[in-house]
Amino acid sequence: MEIAKVLSDKYIGKKVEIRGWIYRIREQKNKTFIIVRDSTEIIQCVSEKPVKDASMEASIIIKGKIRKDKRAPTGYEIDVEKAEIVGTAQRFPITRDQSVEFLLDVRHLWLRSRKLTAVMKVKETILAAFREWFAKQDFHEVTPPIIVSGSCEGGSTLFSFKYFDKTAYLSQSAQLYLESLIFSLEKVYSLTPSFRAEKSRTRRHIAEYWHLEGEMAWCDNEGNMKIQEELVSYVVKRVVEKNKKELEFLKRDISILKGVKPPFKRYTYDEVIEILQKKGVKIKWGEDLGADEEREFTKNLKKPVFVINYPRDMKAFYMKVNPDNPKTVLCSDMLSPEGYGELIGASQREDSEKLLKENMKMFGLKQKDYEWYLDLRRFGSVPHSGFGLGIERMVMWICGLDHIRDATTYPRTINRNYP
Repeated sequence: MEIAKVLSDKYIGKKVEIRGWIYRIREQKNKTFIIVRDSTEIIQCVSEKPVKDASMEASIIIKGKIRKDKRAPTGYEIDVEKAEIVGTAQRFPITRDQSVEFLLDVRHLWLRSRKLTAVMKVKETILAAFREWFAKQDFHEVTPPIIVSGSCEGGSTLFSFKYFDKTAYLSQSAQLYLESLIFSLEKVYSLTPSFRAEKSRTRRHIAEYWHLEGEMAWCDNEGNMKIQEELVSYVVKRVVEKNKKELEFLKRDISILKGVKPPFKRYTYDEVIEILQKKGVKIKWGEDLGADEEREFTKNLKKPVFVINYPRDMKAFYMKVNPDNPKTVLCSDMLSPEGYGELIGASQREDSEKLLKENMKMFGLKQKDYEWYLDLRRFGSVPHSGFGLGIERMVMWICGLDHIRDATTYPRTINRNYP
C-alpha cells in the first residue's frame, strides 16, 4: 500500500503493509525507529526489537498497525509486527553537508533525495500541463529531428559529429522544421532535447535541456505573446493545484505563483536599458541582456514580463525587422520574476524570401545551406511566429531552485557528462 494512502484516520488501528526504502533509522535500548519512504511519502515505523540487516536505503516491507502520533514526521506511525529486508544496503555514501561536486558524482543515488523527488513531481505536472493547454487550443504535437545539417541559433554553439561520411550536428532548436509544418497543420509544437555548446558556468545554463517550441501560422508578434502568457499562466496554475505539498516541502512562496495571471507587462528593449542604467548597471544600447542584467531587472518582480524589440544585430537571421524601427526586430523575451531571467525566446518570423535572403547575407550565412528553408517562402508564405521555452528554467523558477542542475535528472555541463 502506498504510504500517502495510510496517512489517514480511517486506518487507525488497522493492519497495513507498506513497501519502500529506509530513509532514516534510529535504535534505542528497547525500540528501533525506522522512517520508510516510497514515491508518495514517508512514515515512521516503531519496532520493539532490532530489525536484522536494517540500514539506510535498504529496501523493506513492513506490516503492522497504524497509530496516530503528532510527534511523528507525518503524524502517523506503524507499530511493526513484521519487517522484512528485501535488499540490503552497504554504508550509504551520502551524509550531511556533502559538496555539490560529490553529489553530482553520485547523482544516481542523490536522485533518491526528497528534494529532487519533489522537483521531479513538479516537472511531471509542468510537462502534462503544457500538453493539456496545447490540446485545448488545437495545436498538433510533432516530432522534429535531433540530427540536423545546419545551425539555427549560431554555429559557435553547435555540437558536431561524424554522420556516416558527412558532418552533422545536434539540434539547437526545432524551429526551422516546425515552420515547415505550419503550412499543413497551422499550429504545431514539439518537446525535444536541444543542445548548446556554450562554455557557460552560470546557474541557469546546461548543455542538454528539454525544449518546448511552438510555431503558428497567421500569427504576429503580439498574438505570439498572448499565446505565451496564457500558456505559462495555465501551467503555473496547474502546478499550484496539484503540487502544493511539493512546493511547501521546497519552501516555495506559493502566493507569488498564484499571482501569475495574464496579461504580462511589456517593456521595450530601450526602456529596459534606460531602467538598468538608472540602477547603475553598466550597459549600453546594443548590448545583450546577460544573466546579471536580467537578474537585476526582474529580482523585485512578482510575475513574468516581456522585453520586446531587441536590436537587429544581436538576434537571429529569421526574425522580422520592426517596420517602426528597422534597427530592431519583432521579437520578445519572457523573463521570469524574482531574478530568474529569460524563460522564453520568441519572434515573428520573416515571411519574405527577398528579405530573408538579405538577412542571411547580413549574418554571413550561405544560402545553399538553407535552400529548403527558403522554399517555405517561395510556396505560399504567410505571416507566422513562434517561441522556444526551456523546461528546466521553468522548473527552476516554479520550484524556487538556486541552480538549474536540480531541475533535471542528470545535468550536462561544460565539465560533466558522468554518470
